[in-house]
Amino acid sequence: MPQNPVIIFVCEHGAAKSIVAATYFNKVAREKHLDVSAIARGTHPDAELSPKALAGLHKDGLVPIETVPQKLSAADLESAQRIVTFCELPEEYRNKTPIEQWDDIPPVGEDYEKARAAILRKLNLLLEE
Repeated sequence: MPQNPVIIFVCEHGAAKSIVAATYFNKVAREKHLDVSAIARGTHPDAELSPKALAGLHKDGLVPIETVPQKLSAADLESAQRIVTFCELPEEYRNKTPIEQWDDIPPVGEDYEKARAAILRKLNLLLEE
């Protein structure tokens, strides 16, 4: 378990939006020398990461820390400083830690660059807090 505060990005499949968000969050947090990190989780994880998300991240020179989508767990909630979700969380995950919903992000599979730009706009605001 990481020692520094953890932000959890959650999307339904844990394979695209949350992966892009966590990977970019970690990049920007490192650049700003912030003592916080991010992980990606899914409520109903796919078997593998989105090929379009991976291709976009690799083109950007980034590699996600997750190699396969991971299911959001109770242990994740206990370690989280905040949860940012791209989907509706199941009832058992609500009211455990502060949750912010980003439901206006376009699908990564349809347009990686547009989704990445929308995620980065919100990430920069989050990191300024």
